[in-house]
Amino acid sequence: QVQLVESGGGLVQAGGSLRLSCAASGSLFKINVMAWYRQAPGKQRELVTSITSGGSTNYADSAKGRFTISRDNAKNTVYLQMNSLKSEDTAVYYCYTRVGLARFYDYWGQGTQVTVSS
Repeated sequence: QVQLVESGGGLVQAGGSLRLSCAASGSLFKINVMAWYRQAPGKQRELVTSITSGGSTNYADSAKGRFTISRDNAKNTVYLQMNSLKSEDTAVYYCYTRVGLARFYDYWGQGTQVTVSS
């Protein structure tokens, strides 16, 4: 079992910044990827950004140039730095990880609310 605990959400004005953190604990024998998803009211959950164990990153078009994902392997923690926030970034942000070797297991955090006021 893997536990993911997010923190850092909150209310911010448009143009502001927030930094989300996700700390992983438990059976972290092989983390393949960590990622941030978000879900706005009435919309499907969507991928925001991901980072592999090797450090390769991927960003949704909406996040490119504004958001940065990083990870501290020693702390099993992934961060999401969000700058130039817009009202459309308002959503619940979820941390995700896939672990395993021959078999893979997916885990989600409980989510943290990000609200951007215009």
